[in-house]
Amino acid sequence: MPVTPPTYHSITEAQMMPRLVRIGPNLYGAVFTLMKLLPAHFILQRARERGELHHNTVVVETTSGTFGLALAMQSALTERELILVSDPAIDANLYRRLSDLGARVEICQEPAAVGGYQEARLQRLAEIRAGLPSTFCPEQYTNPDNPRSYERVSEQLIRTLGAVDCVVGPVGSGGSMCGTVRGLREHTPETLAIGVDTHSSVLFGQGDGPRALRGLGNSLWPANLDHSVFDEVHWCAAEEAYAHTRSLHAQHALFQGPTSGASYLVAQWWAKRHPDQLCVVMMPDEGYRYQATVYDDAWLADNGYVLAPRPDAEPATVASPEEAGDRWTRFAWNRRAYDDVPGVIPRPSPRARAERVLS
Repeated sequence: MPVTPPTYHSITEAQMMPRLVRIGPNLYGAVFTLMKLLPAHFILQRARERGELHHNTVVVETTSGTFGLALAMQSALTERELILVSDPAIDANLYRRLSDLGARVEICQEPAAVGGYQEARLQRLAEIRAGLPSTFCPEQYTNPDNPRSYERVSEQLIRTLGAVDCVVGPVGSGGSMCGTVRGLREHTPETLAIGVDTHSSVLFGQGDGPRALRGLGNSLWPANLDHSVFDEVHWCAAEEAYAHTRSLHAQHALFQGPTSGASYLVAQWWAKRHPDQLCVVMMPDEGYRYQATVYDDAWLADNGYVLAPRPDAEPATVASPEEAGDRWTRFAWNRRAYDDVPGVIPRPSPRARAERVLS
């Protein structure tokens, strides 16, 4: 009986689901071309269904990464005006591509005193919305449709692989890991979740500070991040992530970005320690944005990065987030709420967080 291939109506629909690639005896990669296409498509679709997107509604969002690209692709296909607020960290190639897709990109040149550039971007976003008659903000950090969109990924994993013992993935907005793991746990409640963060990110209890490793971590607490989902947290340094990004390409021909490399570092370590259990690692986007950085030996040398991935490397285990050093570190989060974990920095009250995000 002939197999009928799926029918796609747009490039975004064709590219938003991951390919499942075996990269070890018990390790599979959920390899995305551009992971953020999935929540961007779903959020805009749900907004249309609720009557929140009209013909003259302008889509506005704060982003310095691939969520903006996903919105720009979707907006170009639907001929909708899009305004993105970013900061100097946005790379030139991404900026050109966003502009070519018709998006208006505004750059906040100075960080806010509290919350850094992300807070400054939120403030500028509010100013833009106040000056327009009809806007819709996807609000990837707070919109519950972000994690809900990843139910399709959990369904794909169950359909293809069956029971999944552990999921490893980077954490930024919280959407991909929380949504995927919640979906899996409806079938296998014991599925482990290991979140991958970077040092000087507030997400799992450290203080805010400069971060060389982009695409994961945050300076604000996203409402979509449900800390009680996570069994473990690993913090990775940029050099470690870059080394395993290159290793992933050299050994498995997977040309992905550094968030994938950071997650691969943790996932291959876990899979080797648990040879009888199945692990899936989330790999968010391809490596084309990083050809002049992570994939450029001269850039790495100029910035002092020495890439020497060790297959026998082990993370340091700490008793609290405040003890984490500046290298690969792991901590048993044990599915606890943020405020139940000792050694985390105090965070604002829920009301104060909501006011900052929605102002």
